[in-house]
Amino acid sequence: MSPPAQRRGYMAGVAAYFIWGLFPLYWHLFQALPTFELLAQRIAWCAVAVWIYLALKGDIGWWRRLTRATVARLALSSALISVNWAVYIAAVNNGHVIDTSLGYFITPLANVLFGVVLLRERLNVLQGLAVAVAFAGVAWLAVKLGALPGIALVLALTFGGYGLVRKLTPVDAVHGLALESTLMLPPSFGYILWSAWQGEGAFQHLPLSLDAMLVAGGAVTAVPLVLFAVAARNIPLTMLGFLQYIAPTVGLLLGLFFFHEPFGSERWIAFGLIWAALGIFSVDALWRYRRSSLRSR
Repeated sequence: MSPPAQRRGYMAGVAAYFIWGLFPLYWHLFQALPTFELLAQRIAWCAVAVWIYLALKGDIGWWRRLTRATVARLALSSALISVNWAVYIAAVNNGHVIDTSLGYFITPLANVLFGVVLLRERLNVLQGLAVAVAFAGVAWLAVKLGALPGIALVLALTFGGYGLVRKLTPVDAVHGLALESTLMLPPSFGYILWSAWQGEGAFQHLPLSLDAMLVAGGAVTAVPLVLFAVAARNIPLTMLGFLQYIAPTVGLLLGLFFFHEPFGSERWIAFGLIWAALGIFSVDALWRYRRSSLRSR
């Protein structure tokens, strides 16, 4: 890979994860709207934005090559990402931005667990230690709060499951999102129509600026994914793995300093353990990447 391509990939990856980290600011604009209406609007305008993007590229006929198995897998991934989006939007608009940050910090370790349980992958010593330390952090928080961190766990498991399904599905990121949003479009459009019929639909009853921002939700959803696809093609997966911590870090900072959410000692300890787990996991990934690079020379 040429240095200019790697530089372009690195910049695209940083931009993608930084935009994802700023998502709480965007969804907070619509705090007064019901979660399911926001979800339906997001899906509808995402489908519009992605298909316009593909049309401008002249890339329309790709769906004819899809098999039934691929469509079935993307139906599952669309269900998982719908749950993820709904929980995320509800959490942000109900004062749980820090919990969403925790969920996405946990996600890489959830991916490891999926690999072990479903793909029969084996953990080495450092990976096993990282999972154990992260589990200790979640257990500590559960004991101190008197309940499991439900928002964080649902986000981690649904996004981790989404990533697993997409990993096993032979379709690129943009095509996958196009089909996922199309599969989700009928129930979303039905909900929008039903809300309008009940006199509860917010679209076109908001200030024009908010209506425009709601329509922009399609691009807001699609743009970072396109940037992510550029990054994935041009930089090593190990580097992409490090960049993924940008989004939950930005989310955590927003939760602390913009939304002023409480962050007591129990959360500091839990986050500290999870950051330690991520550090162990990242060191192991970097070591294995360097070793494989040396062998390939």
